[in-house]
Amino acid sequence: MKTTIRALTAATALVALFQALPAAADDSDPVYNNDFRVGLYSVFYHTSGDDLQGPYVPAGVNFKADNLETLYVGYVRSLPANLQVEVALGYPPLSKVEGKGLATVGSVPYNGQVVSSARWLSPTVLLEYVFLSPDSKLRPFIGAGVNYTSFYDRNQTAAGDAATGGPTKVSLSSSVGPAGTVGATYKFTSHWHLNMSYSITRVNSHVELDTAGVLRTTEIKFGPQALVVSGGYSF
Repeated sequence: MKTTIRALTAATALVALFQALPAAADDSDPVYNNDFRVGLYSVFYHTSGDDLQGPYVPAGVNFKADNLETLYVGYVRSLPANLQVEVALGYPPLSKVEGKGLATVGSVPYNGQVVSSARWLSPTVLLEYVFLSPDSKLRPFIGAGVNYTSFYDRNQTAAGDAATGGPTKVSLSSSVGPAGTVGATYKFTSHWHLNMSYSITRVNSHVELDTAGVLRTTEIKFGPQALVVSGGYSF
């Protein structure tokens, strides 16, 4: 709920900024082929996966990724036939993972505890179809593409170490998966526009926990969905 409110606040602020700009777009405005966008990336995880497997692990130990917000940066190149290519990036955020399932592991509190964290680099390339003519103020679009996600700065918290029985090294495999998006762009002037989109991406990872040579593993589907509110400059 707080994330949605922040996204709406960002959209309102961008609208107010662009309304202050001179020379509203009209049919005589030139059409540019390149867009640079900056805004807010609100990521909603729909985590699912197998229970953690390995020595001394009771049944029902699972994980859940926390929702987060980060900076969105995008480049869009217009193509013939109402097509465009978008390259979308987010500033690598710190993603926190909570324990899910058992209230305790042994005597250690688990469910709802932040047990690990990681940063991820997750560029997405999308081919989009844009409706209406290039000189229209409002242009909806729909697209599909591919996402690559790599995890780094992977750490387990004190709560996670307590649950696994000692200091633990966390490994997550990189992911390549499909992505889809739907959104709209509103042009205020020939150069300035507001963009809003909602995207779904498949991000799956093999997770390995190494506690002094004792290995536990699982497969996690992060299921991220992202709301983007951004301002753009066309050139």
